[in-house]
Amino acid sequence: MELEENSIEIDKKGEMKLRQPLLVKNRRNHTSQHAIVGANICPIESLDYEIIENDLFKQDWRSRTRVEILQYVSLKWTLVLLIGLSTGLVGFFNNLAVENIAGFKLFLTNNLMLQEKYYRAFAAFACCNMVLAAVAAALCAYISPAAAGSGIPEVKAYLNGVDAHSILAPSTLFVKIFGSVFGVAAGFVVGKEGPMVHTGACIASLFGQGGSRKYHLTWKCLRYFKNDRDRRDLITCGAAAGVAAAFRAPVGGVLFALEEAASWWRSALLWRTFFTTAVVAVLLRGFIEFCKGGKCGLFGEGGLIMFDVSSAKVAYSSTDLLAVISVGAIGGILGSLYNFLVDKVLRTYSIINKRGPSCKILLAVTISLLTSCCSYGLPWLSPCIPCPRRLEDHCPTIGRSGNYKNFQCPPKHYNGLASLFFSTNDDAIRNLLSSSSDGEFHLSTLFGFFVAVYCLGIVTYGIAVPSGLFIPVILAGSSYGRLVGTLLGSHCELDAGLFSLLGAASFLGGTMRTTVSLCVILLELTNNLLMLPLMMLVLLISKSVADCFNKGVYDQIVKMKGLPYMEAHSEPYMRHLVASDVLSGPLVSFSGVEKVGNILHALKTRAHNGFPVIDEPPFSNAAELCGLVLRSHLLVLLKEKKFTKLRVLMGSADLMDRFKAHDFGKAGLGKGVRLEDLDIEEEEMEMYIDLHPITNTSPYTVVETMSLAKAAIFFRELGLRHLLVVPKTPGKPPVVGILTRHDFMAEHILGLYPHFNPHE
Repeated sequence: MELEENSIEIDKKGEMKLRQPLLVKNRRNHTSQHAIVGANICPIESLDYEIIENDLFKQDWRSRTRVEILQYVSLKWTLVLLIGLSTGLVGFFNNLAVENIAGFKLFLTNNLMLQEKYYRAFAAFACCNMVLAAVAAALCAYISPAAAGSGIPEVKAYLNGVDAHSILAPSTLFVKIFGSVFGVAAGFVVGKEGPMVHTGACIASLFGQGGSRKYHLTWKCLRYFKNDRDRRDLITCGAAAGVAAAFRAPVGGVLFALEEAASWWRSALLWRTFFTTAVVAVLLRGFIEFCKGGKCGLFGEGGLIMFDVSSAKVAYSSTDLLAVISVGAIGGILGSLYNFLVDKVLRTYSIINKRGPSCKILLAVTISLLTSCCSYGLPWLSPCIPCPRRLEDHCPTIGRSGNYKNFQCPPKHYNGLASLFFSTNDDAIRNLLSSSSDGEFHLSTLFGFFVAVYCLGIVTYGIAVPSGLFIPVILAGSSYGRLVGTLLGSHCELDAGLFSLLGAASFLGGTMRTTVSLCVILLELTNNLLMLPLMMLVLLISKSVADCFNKGVYDQIVKMKGLPYMEAHSEPYMRHLVASDVLSGPLVSFSGVEKVGNILHALKTRAHNGFPVIDEPPFSNAAELCGLVLRSHLLVLLKEKKFTKLRVLMGSADLMDRFKAHDFGKAGLGKGVRLEDLDIEEEEMEMYIDLHPITNTSPYTVVETMSLAKAAIFFRELGLRHLLVVPKTPGKPPVVGILTRHDFMAEHILGLYPHFNPHE
């Protein structure tokens, strides 16, 4: 974690002393050092995506045989295969568990209602929901607070280079799986699709730890993955696999990872990601075939959502296009309003959740009771509708799912609101998108369901349960679209089911602000390629309209949580500054051969993760930049106590006899060498250590007069953690300062220059 940069020089006696700051002001950057994880404020740390080219790394690459290179490549493909298989299994388990638990709850309630025991039916319905909600909230509150919410903002921040406490830990994976099952089965207006993205990323992180000595998984080849760069690629594959498992949309999963999640992309990663999602799709298809015929309990034709509208007739005129444009524009406005209200609710709930686990559980149970009252109470306000004649489906519906729920109605009648509320969220969407049931839902039914789902989706997101936004947004959007389609009626050639699909697309575009991936996901979900032109039009319009008001929901959450996310573009005010204008100081640097006591003192008093190494006479003719050394590498070197009594070069050969490159690799789950693990004797404090073998001799540098806007783009595109700033003119120290992620954040820059307009 980069907190501030101090300047230290070594005198002729080898003593460390502070010299005058290299900067105009002795500035320290304390912004964006912490972020909200769950309801707790935790320190954050940047990730090292840069290749550390020191002597050990170079020797390791030179010594690799063709067999070892083949092992590395093969193992990478094996890991993405395992990620796909594991994510597919978890996706199937989630759907199986939700369908059976929710189905049992609905069966119990329905049987009591058939016996006209309405109060007892409500008590059973509400109690089941509250118990499931309490279990989901307790898992998040006591085991892993980081598992609450969607998880997509955290994955997005991680792939941008930000690591926060426990966001990809095994405990988070456990709670994400079971908490999502209980939360969705509890009847909350939430989805399991966002949590599946986080689940896929957690699975990939678990496989990408590079082995574990604790569990005796120390196969030689796994050492190659002890770096953030390879883990980033695996987690990108895991995020794509999560989307593929949630929506049965393999191509959509790849595009979602490319458009929304990943900050860096290359062709090799595209191929591996596509392979991972293909594995998920094949596995899920096999499970669906196996479960046909009731072999998996109540999990059958539903479950893995697939809203087939391929049978609908897609024909439209110029009048229809005007209606579609209006749907997109209004959907963009409603989507931006949804984001605004979600932001306010999240800020309010964060105050409640800070009070402790009991308050988190109480809040979740309260929202569960509210949802139960709406789901059970609102259908009583809906009129009973006679079953349509010449209907292929049963009316009223017999069983858990179906378009025609009897509720309290007499025989041969159904309740429109009950058909939507007394179903799983997936079945409700399927009913709304159905093209074979024109006239099934009255305008009052659709309007009431839209208002209820819109409001419940807002007040539910932010409680301490794993919850996704995809399904609430699709529910609200599809009910809004069907409402518009029913209003237009015979004036348009498109039927109400297709308008429902376009309404869902408009809401997704207005909230998520992605276009290509959402378009493909919806096409894969609905199996109707003929809707492509209209869907593209709606998504483009809704996104353009919503962008006039605020940012996408995930971008808002990233900002609200305080995660220092670097955008792909620089801010306008950065063009008025140069790199040296935002440096924090003074700077901490080491000599190429440094005294052990000086290093230990710097590590204890400073929280920097990177230190410039400067060669000085007699090791060079003049002071010159040797490179950059990482804090984690210094800790490993100090623990092994490879010291000398004299200030001399040890040479790389001696160090290579004792160390291998993977000894300096990143430890799994952050369990590396800590400062408390060092046991340095008093006499060893006066000894010296050669830093050259572990120094990255080719760090990225920029001149101090470079535009800050260019430096920000350079930093982000290369995925850096440290960017050295060197002087433009001779006669200055070889390093002016270090730019880190935090120096590019608006809070830091506008704090230094408050007269700047952040939008100009």
